[in-house]
Amino acid sequence: MTSQRVENIVRYSTDGASNGPDDLAIEEPLEIRVRGRAVSVTMRTPGHDEEMAAGFLLSEGLIAKRADVLRIEPCGRNEEGNLLNVILAPDVNVDFEKLSRHVFASSSCGLCGKATIDAIRGIFPPVVSDVKVDAKTIDQFMPQMRNSQSTFDKTGGLHAAAIFDRSGKLIVLREDVGRHNAVDKVLGFALLNGLMPLDSHALVVSGRSSFEIMQKALAGRLPIVAAVSAPSSLAVEFARESGQTLIGFLRDGRMNIYSHPERVEMK
Repeated sequence: MTSQRVENIVRYSTDGASNGPDDLAIEEPLEIRVRGRAVSVTMRTPGHDEEMAAGFLLSEGLIAKRADVLRIEPCGRNEEGNLLNVILAPDVNVDFEKLSRHVFASSSCGLCGKATIDAIRGIFPPVVSDVKVDAKTIDQFMPQMRNSQSTFDKTGGLHAAAIFDRSGKLIVLREDVGRHNAVDKVLGFALLNGLMPLDSHALVVSGRSSFEIMQKALAGRLPIVAAVSAPSSLAVEFARESGQTLIGFLRDGRMNIYSHPERVEMK
């Protein structure tokens, strides 16, 4: 699957108009099924779909470990490749009522489809982690992430999520038209590659940090979440209650720490 395509457009500036090609980020639906039942239809950028499915199920509390997933395969009757079947181990008890998101979601879903805030908080316990990361190391997260956004360089239209270890090493980066999709993809990568729990790592996202981003980070047991832009008030409240260090406005040698600053070493 490709994550971009070229279209001919008209460009205008004060110097005049011209025709030429432009790269567009692709947005297509993906349906995720578990035991024959659709659990999500979301608009996403094609690529790393198996990771996205695994990360979605993890963040919704339907699975918790690598052994819960036997395999993830496309539906043979779906020629467009936009339908995935997740085959779970027989001993996994699937509670479909746990799903907090409506089955149909947009790429900018945000908080839509949450049954209740209290129900989401009840799925995952707070993070317990004594990890500490140097502020100068955190300051390098964004430049590293930006330098690895190959599709964004061509289209200018994708969000990114990345996981770093405490030394500042980039573990995985994924891009998508939806910020929450990109987070699902990096969580799915970690789950499928046996890296869980991520209690000594940091999640970094482009744009703002929302309640849903914090919930997904909590599902992955991530103690630190950093974003280039502002957090929402609900994200800050959730981070404080969930034991997560939440960083916003991470750019140009600056950052705002909204919760649990003890994990940031400021020398």
